[in-house]
Amino acid sequence: MTRRLDWARDGANWPHRAASRFVAAAGFEWHVQIFGEGPVLLLVHGTGASTHSFRDLATRLAGDHTIVMLDLPSHGFTDRAPWRRPSLPGWAGMLGELLVQLQVRPTYAAGHSAGAAILVRMALDGLLAPERIVSLNGALLPFPGVAAHLFPQLAKLLFLNPVAPRFFSWRARNGGAVARLMDSTGSRLTPEGIAYYETLLASPRHVEGALTMMANWDLDTLARDLPRLATPLTLIAGTGDRAVPPEVSFKVARMIRYGDVVPLTGLGHLAHEEAPERVAAAMRGAFAHRSELVPAEA
Repeated sequence: MTRRLDWARDGANWPHRAASRFVAAAGFEWHVQIFGEGPVLLLVHGTGASTHSFRDLATRLAGDHTIVMLDLPSHGFTDRAPWRRPSLPGWAGMLGELLVQLQVRPTYAAGHSAGAAILVRMALDGLLAPERIVSLNGALLPFPGVAAHLFPQLAKLLFLNPVAPRFFSWRARNGGAVARLMDSTGSRLTPEGIAYYETLLASPRHVEGALTMMANWDLDTLARDLPRLATPLTLIAGTGDRAVPPEVSFKVARMIRYGDVVPLTGLGHLAHEEAPERVAAAMRGAFAHRSELVPAEA
């Protein structure tokens, strides 16, 4: 069996551990964290991450929001989904079932990278009806050129190879590979931040979850459906993002009815971990519908 993370061992010092619970929904058990007070704000992490990525951002928003965040299927401390190749609508549907089980109706929702794609898909499919969605360096459009076909195919090859997750998890435990991976996104994380990713990526089950997501991601259909999005969408984009260039956010904003872009100068793909105070301020501005939000002109 592929090694999974152990809550007692690996999660002993996990951020916001006291707010954690394990909830059965969609046929498996999810790791969920709920804390704070006020309108419900749902936070969804991206590929290869977990609730830890919002640790500092959530703290800054919990004073006037009820924070609900979770580990996606096969990520972090959430179990593997019953089926191994869910589509983007499948991921959205599973999260929708979790929200029903929790009896939670988010007032706002924010997703990082692939997490933003899940939230937009949920809104398009009638599974989520927040007042506003915030995309944090959202991966909402297909990769340009040959990468659009190469990356998913490469992920599928790795996913189908049972040795691949173990190899990647071994690399994560040796030679500073995780620190280099974080640097490649254009972000500079603290040693503590890197250590959380090292814990996650040392688990072949977690690596398998990330590869599963990459191998079955269909952004072409999402891109075609974006003009139907009725939920206002604020796109926060780090100008130094090397994983999802900021131009993606401006393009998406031009494709939808209610979209605006907030560029954050000098931040990379993990902007919410680099500068949580700046991201929290941008999100508060979006929730308040402030006029200084930057229009999609670039």
